[in-house]
Amino acid sequence: MGADREGSGRRPARAVTYAVCGVVLLAGCASMPDSGDVRGVDSTPRQDPQVRVFAMPPREDAPPTEIVQGFLEALTSNDPQYETARKYLTGEAARTWRPQRSTTVLAGGPGTETDHSGNREEANDYSVTLTGTRVATVDAQQSYTPAEGEYRESVHLTRAGKNRQWRIDVLPQGVIMGKSDFQRTYMSVNKYYFASNASPTTRAGTSRQPAAVADPVYVRRLVDPMTQVVESLFSGPTRLLGPVVRSSFPTGTALAKTTDPLTPDDHNRLTVPLNDKAAGVGRDKCGEMAAQLLFTVQSLTPVVDEVELRAGGEQLCSLTEDRAETVAMRGSAHRPDYLYFVDDRDRLVRIAAGSKGTRAEPVPGALGEGTVALRSVAVSRNEHSAAAVGLDNKSLYVGSLVSGGSLGEPVLVSKGKAEQDRLTAPSWDAQGDLWIADRDPGDPRLLLLKEGAGEPLEVRTPGLDGRIQAVRVAADGVRIALIVEKDGKRSLLIGRIERDGKAGDQSAVTVLELRSATPELEEVTAMSWAGDSRLVVVGRERGGVQQIGYVQVDGSTPEVSVPAALTGVKEIAATEDETLPLVAYSEDLIVRLPSGLQWQKVTEGTAPVYPG
Repeated sequence: MGADREGSGRRPARAVTYAVCGVVLLAGCASMPDSGDVRGVDSTPRQDPQVRVFAMPPREDAPPTEIVQGFLEALTSNDPQYETARKYLTGEAARTWRPQRSTTVLAGGPGTETDHSGNREEANDYSVTLTGTRVATVDAQQSYTPAEGEYRESVHLTRAGKNRQWRIDVLPQGVIMGKSDFQRTYMSVNKYYFASNASPTTRAGTSRQPAAVADPVYVRRLVDPMTQVVESLFSGPTRLLGPVVRSSFPTGTALAKTTDPLTPDDHNRLTVPLNDKAAGVGRDKCGEMAAQLLFTVQSLTPVVDEVELRAGGEQLCSLTEDRAETVAMRGSAHRPDYLYFVDDRDRLVRIAAGSKGTRAEPVPGALGEGTVALRSVAVSRNEHSAAAVGLDNKSLYVGSLVSGGSLGEPVLVSKGKAEQDRLTAPSWDAQGDLWIADRDPGDPRLLLLKEGAGEPLEVRTPGLDGRIQAVRVAADGVRIALIVEKDGKRSLLIGRIERDGKAGDQSAVTVLELRSATPELEEVTAMSWAGDSRLVVVGRERGGVQQIGYVQVDGSTPEVSVPAALTGVKEIAATEDETLPLVAYSEDLIVRLPSGLQWQKVTEGTAPVYPG
């Protein structure tokens, strides 16, 4: 697990190659004591992700302590099939060990405790216990889940083979490593499927393209990651999204057996040869397959701008980036026209998205006329309608963004006695449905208004423990982010949206499998979607100060720059289009953060939002 570890006099079990300025550095060797406890195995300090680590096989007559150390270090190498790690195992253990079953991530590298009472090297019997503090687990589907608690697993060694060498014969399944080694060895990639629980048409009968849903997985960074993520795409969605997404690849689709590592050509085109299960698919189906592949590989390497599918030596179809957006809707590919907020006259106003301007104009329609003083707003993703909560958080209004439109009566009124016990800010999903929570302590509810009108539908939230303080629905329409308060602590939870019944019906809607995306934060005060599987969050750790950062929907931390510090942030706005600046309400001002710059004042106002 790295070059810098506690203890001295140990033999490195791997070599690390750095390709920096043409100089290649190889790890040296030292002696390893033949007796005594194995020291703590600290994780490698964070290194350049392009560092390649090569595992070293066990040396002859290595003592059991060195075998354990060498095996643990071999797990962090770039060996595709862990062939060197298996050399530290007996033949039977090597055959039954399944490294792909899971990866356990510890806060530091795994420590070891020697069982002094039962160890008898002269009797060919030796045991140690691997220890540490859990941070996360990556399962067999390559899905990341935050974890906590103590890790303790036993490892047993015996003498094996004609030369009676020490080898591990009993060990836990899967792989174990420290957090920094995990960050160096693995990378998060989005694979894409299509929302299956969304209505295909609007109330007016207009057809919709399917929404592309990002399903993040972790692949090994330097072990042909493109082939890994494509194979993961074929294997189907992870458990969390499985019930609400579909794949256009026929069951059993895989890469052709003779496939070389997948690499785009000089024209940024990726050719993907498939087995016979994909042969004979129709043009529309093939187009969806190509869109899934294109979105997926672009998550790994944006330079790919065309995908070609082949089977049986013949082309099935090809799809360019320009045409992919006609096949499916992807949140990150949609660029909103405007940034919206409430000005100092309590009206809904707007500024062109991404502009450097600071002069806002009232939106067309009643919400821009100031007839009702506003506290919070949400604008539909097509920017044709807006929802607004009145200044006292009691009433919800919905109006069109066209000149001359009237506002009418509120579509929802909370019975909460205090402002903080009434309505949250609203949120629109990709289908044009409106979401909002009523914080009334006597009747707390998550509500949905079909296309922003009609009788509010109460959304079922089994397993929700706490009161909802903020609601944001993802552009894909199948995931929802909630800030939930319990016992004075506010957490960010991500859940799956399931809709029962036929398309177009006022069917039951349920949010399931809510899980924390910010396990290390004690207080989350604001959040917004900032990518297909990423959010920007304002919060603080226990005993810490307020900070702004990014989180993945699975609870991991993405490899992006942390936004510049900003004090007193009350609200934050982002969009799935990552090229647009963050916008915040702080110290009674609207401010924005252009890429590579510091926060800049826009104007006075509150409640900044992009459409959604």
